[in-house]
Amino acid sequence: MTPSTPLADSLQANNLHVHAGTFPAVRGVSASFGTGTFSAVIGPNGAGKSTLLRALLGLNKPESGGVCLFGRPLQSWSRPERSRALAYLAQTEGLPDSTKVRDVVALGRGAGDWRFGLLPTRPWTDDDDAAVDSALDRTDTRRFEGRKVAELSGGERQRVALARALAGQPRFLLLDEPTNHLDLAYALEVIRYLRCEVAGGLGVVAVLHDLNLAARADWLLLLHQGEVLAAGPPAEVLTPENLLASYGVRVSVLRHGDRLVILPED
Repeated sequence: MTPSTPLADSLQANNLHVHAGTFPAVRGVSASFGTGTFSAVIGPNGAGKSTLLRALLGLNKPESGGVCLFGRPLQSWSRPERSRALAYLAQTEGLPDSTKVRDVVALGRGAGDWRFGLLPTRPWTDDDDAAVDSALDRTDTRRFEGRKVAELSGGERQRVALARALAGQPRFLLLDEPTNHLDLAYALEVIRYLRCEVAGGLGVVAVLHDLNLAARADWLLLLHQGEVLAAGPPAEVLTPENLLASYGVRVSVLRHGDRLVILPED
């Protein structure tokens, strides 16, 4: 969807131009990501996916254009406001090995409110405990909440990182390759958790490399050389023509039940 006017329930990029260093990594991108929608940003390496994600978070300053969150320019939001509304999972989450899982998840309650990154600016409440409990339950991490992070597998760590983000009760969750380095079972598990959160009204925007996982999203944004090549439902974006133009690979796109399956021909 190409935005024209700010929407009250969306995170929008409007004619966004962003540099990565001196390189124009994102060029004229306009897109609208809605709450209650699982959106995936796809494209080959160097297409500008991570740069776009960081610009949507306010971490990369645009050269021109802008980002709107719920109808307001992102720059008008204070840092604590923005941190509470937008949660972010990077490609590699540096979880503290010696810390117990519940304590890590509890850090999510301080989004934008930790003085010096360590000290809470307000007293802990029963609502905080309830939010942590809910995040642990929704990611199936409560059963090992007393274990230290160092004792967890890669897939378990990723779920803990997801729980920490959800504990802050954000409106949007932005993820940069959340299934990277995970085996198929854990990758599918992460997608299932995200779909459950979307059903509850959360807006999810995920950079994904695996096109068969991206096909499970509601809406796709396909980038090529920093520009939008296609946007829309998976069936409209994941076509042999679009994938040849963006990835330079010939594929067959099959339908298995209600899902698309991408098979390389080369």
